[in-house]
Amino acid sequence: MSDLLNLTIAEAREKLAAKDITSLELTDAYLAAIEAGNERLNAYIAVTADKAREMAKASDARIAKGEAGALEGIPLGIKDLYAIKGVHTQACSHILDGFKPPYESTVTQNLWDDGAVMLGKLNMDEFAMGSSNETSYYGPVVNPVGLQEYGGPNHGGRGDVDLVPGGSSGGSAAAVAARLCAGATASDTGGSIRQPAAFTGTVGIKPTYGRCSRWGMVAFASSLDQAGPIARDVRDAAIMLRSMASYDAKDSTSINRPVPDYEAVIGQSIKGMKVGIPREYRMEGMDAGIDALWEEGKAKLREAGAEIVDISLPHTKYALPAYYIVAPAEASSNLARYDGVRYGLRVDGDDITDMYEKTRAAGFGDEVQRRIMIGTYVLSAGFYDAYYTRAQKVRTLIRQDFEKVYAEGVDVILTPATPSAAFPIGDQSKADDPVAMYLNDVFTVTVNMAGLPGIAVPAGVDAGGLPMGLQLIGQPFGEEDLVKVGAVL
Repeated sequence: MSDLLNLTIAEAREKLAAKDITSLELTDAYLAAIEAGNERLNAYIAVTADKAREMAKASDARIAKGEAGALEGIPLGIKDLYAIKGVHTQACSHILDGFKPPYESTVTQNLWDDGAVMLGKLNMDEFAMGSSNETSYYGPVVNPVGLQEYGGPNHGGRGDVDLVPGGSSGGSAAAVAARLCAGATASDTGGSIRQPAAFTGTVGIKPTYGRCSRWGMVAFASSLDQAGPIARDVRDAAIMLRSMASYDAKDSTSINRPVPDYEAVIGQSIKGMKVGIPREYRMEGMDAGIDALWEEGKAKLREAGAEIVDISLPHTKYALPAYYIVAPAEASSNLARYDGVRYGLRVDGDDITDMYEKTRAAGFGDEVQRRIMIGTYVLSAGFYDAYYTRAQKVRTLIRQDFEKVYAEGVDVILTPATPSAAFPIGDQSKADDPVAMYLNDVFTVTVNMAGLPGIAVPAGVDAGGLPMGLQLIGQPFGEEDLVKVGAVL
């Protein structure tokens, strides 16, 4: 492996500014790593080598002139959820075959404006619906941290079985962990940044709802989706988030407020900060290693001067069922636009209705069809009030739980990120029972339901040597506190 690949974003930024390396050298090193490793991992579904080299050369020219941006010359991977002008953008779904948008998402435009280099599009669960990156039309992503060739513990003692990287941002997390990019864009609807980060030993930030523009992101559930970064450490994630975040008049949910320098708070003392420990997150059947990790995290923050307090979030137990009503309902509405008429896949039929049905049956995978059907059901005339309206009321109660805790002086909340470490691809206990798969989001969905920021940081390993993460939940627009405390963990 090239030594260049071991540089964090912060380290690469310094070497580029000092002209010790060039962006083209760094980009070529990543492209070589992708060529060597992607067939095994399946993290990239499109590599834009020519575009990357052009962008790298332009970055080197700006650096030479002293005009470097905040991410000048840094090679990134882009989740296939983000529209890139003239480049494959299909949300890893068959129904968007061949789609190359004539526009650019706001988040990626922000990154290019700051000088970042695009390596390619990253694999993901189809339309971001999944917790394991197994629903992608392009096949599953393999978690590199379970592989000996990436320094892993031989699959964590699970034998010759490949492990999932988590989802839906599995390609993003795997590419960062395997050194196939310096950092990656991701998105989080119910945990799709934080859960893959925990499974791969990386850092993922889900910002406050409205902090990053959703314009140009393929929609899953519009009131829950939020863009964010996956990176190697907290500092790199903070650097990326500052570039990704902005107000955007094209997104009606975007919040018009200044974007702080998140990196500036790293290293600041957390003495006197109040860290809440919610009793409802200690669940029956939880992996003993996760519980031990949680205790270690509390001890580390206490040693750093934080005050640890027990708190209650009583409506937590209703978050997962409420989420799996709200999210499919919004998905069924958002995905109605994919009909074979204007773009993507088209399967001819006897008439227009037959064409719609055949196109959608062929274009959507099983999990997407399942969620569309659930969503259509809960929005139907006889069940709207019984399910969707009630779920929205529960959502309000969940948000009020957090508001009450923060009003009492709690700064951040510490919880596990996932109920277990990474599990095998094709795990029948989850493949045969969708609800068992949905339980992977049990610690993360509350954050999306309440619109709060969250961060997952690597905090230890399980008995088999696989990464496990802890989650910090912050107040609205409290990303700086998450970065500060996350850096301590």
